[in-house]
Amino acid sequence: MVKIMKFSCNTKKFNEACNNVMRAVSTKVTIPTIEGILIECGSDTLSLTGYDFEFGINTILQATVNEPGAIIINAKVLCDIIRKASSETITLETNDTSVTISAGAAQYNIMGISAEEYPELPSVSGGVPLFIEQKMLQSMVGQTLFAVADREDSKQVHTGLKFELTKNMLRVVGVDGYRLAIRTENIKYDGEDITFIVPKKTIRELIKIGSLDDDAQIKISVGKRHIIFETGDYSIISRLLEGDFLDYNASLPKTSTTTVLINTREAIDCIERTVPVIENSFKNPLRCVFDNDEMRVSTVSNLGRVVDHTHANISGARVEIGFNSKYLLDAFSAADTDQIKIELGGPISPVKVLPVSDEHFLFLVLPMRLKHTGQEQ
Repeated sequence: MVKIMKFSCNTKKFNEACNNVMRAVSTKVTIPTIEGILIECGSDTLSLTGYDFEFGINTILQATVNEPGAIIINAKVLCDIIRKASSETITLETNDTSVTISAGAAQYNIMGISAEEYPELPSVSGGVPLFIEQKMLQSMVGQTLFAVADREDSKQVHTGLKFELTKNMLRVVGVDGYRLAIRTENIKYDGEDITFIVPKKTIRELIKIGSLDDDAQIKISVGKRHIIFETGDYSIISRLLEGDFLDYNASLPKTSTTTVLINTREAIDCIERTVPVIENSFKNPLRCVFDNDEMRVSTVSNLGRVVDHTHANISGARVEIGFNSKYLLDAFSAADTDQIKIELGGPISPVKVLPVSDEHFLFLVLPMRLKHTGQEQ
């Protein structure tokens, strides 16, 4: 039986959809079916799907459908054709696995793959779905994703963002062995308490696609091994990470000897002025002294030496401590308050970074050991 499909749609919208869906197309595994985009036509809609067995994106857009059907087309070839099309409308027609794409005066004849060979996407059922505002999720991710591990020597479970969902509260946690980021928000949710860990790649792609509509709500459905995010016309499906996540509560210092209140922007600027002489943030620690209502910073490398300071309100003992400058900058930059509170427990204790008035975020940064040169800053 000859399989025919034919539709026409807006070139710009088709191009945008192809580019977004292509993010889920496999680039590591050379299997023709998952190197392609699955195109399916209904009565008046067009569905595009990319899936690499771990992560998938599907979207629906309007189309004029003459003949419903389905086909797989190599994602790179399809996206290149659509991106270079100069016409307002594009027409795609198939005859078995032969594909004709017409865009203005240009006509392409390429080969597709039978849609029957495309892998079935996992389904998620059961449980109470979570609805969260796009802006809120973006904010929560923005304050935690920087702390998620991406190093190959990290535990795989720490290469994802942990979500802890309890009645009317969502907590998101990122950790990489050197720092920790926690963000907590009150939300509407009355389902059972659940925790799940979403890969970093999935979160990044979700935020990119979600940014297409800042005012949208995201629906989150969680299964045992997979999760589905639905935002606007897009659905994103991902496997979840499994394993023993860090018991972060046990890692948080229970006491502190020194509390620092400092202007966030001034602290960032002060640290950034040391960056030009830092060759390697892992080998050239940032020396910080909190004393006499100042944060004094310095660093030394083969490139030179820099000393700087900025005002801070300090209560408690003097502390001299070393940091990876990037990790400290990431924590300060992720704060969404004009002023931050820094809690220190000495030169070798983890440092907490918090808002002054509440704890909607909490960042933890491990110190670096300093080589004492005998020189006072």
